[in-house]
This record gives sequence, structure tokens and C-alpha cells, in this order.
Amino acid sequence: MNKLWGTDDFFTARSMDVFISKLRKQLSKDENIQIINVRGFGYKLTD
Repeated sequence: MNKLWGTDDFFTARSMDVFISKLRKQLSKDENIQIINVRGFGYKLTD
């Protein structure tokens, strides 16, 4: 979060959650693509 937006406060974290949620919704049209949450690391796009 710090590298991407320069802060890691609560509101920035929630913004990332909303962004990932919207991205997952768009990608749900192709059931072969998934966004996986990797604990302690971030997110991983798989196909």
C-alpha cells in the first residue's frame, strides 16, 4: 500500500478492497481467471 499510494491507512485499505471487488466482478465473466488473496503478500491473478 505504501509503494502504491504512499500510505496504508484504513481508508486506503478499504479503497483497495473496493477496487479488488470490482475487478473480481468484471473478471467473473471468465471462470478461468481468479484473483487470489495471498496472506501477508497481496493478491495473485491466476488463470
